[in-house]
Amino acid sequence: MPTPEKIKNMKGLGILGKWLHNPSIWHFHRHSVSKAFLIGMFWMAIPVPAQMVASAFTAILFRANLPVSVALVWISNPFTMPPIFYFNYLVGAYILGQDASEDWHFELSWQWLIHTLGDLWMPLFLGSAIVGIVLGVASYFTIDLLWRRHVIKNWKERRSKKWRKKFRKEGLKK
Repeated sequence: MPTPEKIKNMKGLGILGKWLHNPSIWHFHRHSVSKAFLIGMFWMAIPVPAQMVASAFTAILFRANLPVSVALVWISNPFTMPPIFYFNYLVGAYILGQDASEDWHFELSWQWLIHTLGDLWMPLFLGSAIVGIVLGVASYFTIDLLWRRHVIKNWKERRSKKWRKKFRKEGLKK
């Protein structure tokens, strides 16, 4: 993975110059990582080309952690896309009250794409948007909650160590 400095110095990204220097998009803290999960999980579910680019621009816009946001998009990769997008299609067809046809088959041809996509695009994109929003919001709150629990646990452990150390010192003095 390229370093933040290398990305900041890329000539093609000059239009994003000042935004790429924002520390929030590079540091790992609760808010930026939670937002990155929301963004990454949303774009992962949307069947568009250049999901990583869309995720990166959204992360920069909302000051979310850029590397996490872009990495999460890879959950939908060439192996996982068919079941993810089929599930999204089923969700969209259910919401629209359409019969999710079980008899169609995928063909890697221009003719199939032109004839079949016309019937599939509305339930696919509606289902993808809903699944993306639900996954994004759920992951945002899950990461935020887990991060808070981790911090609270660390505070309690430090406090416990501090008290044990204090009692040991006082016990030795007596």
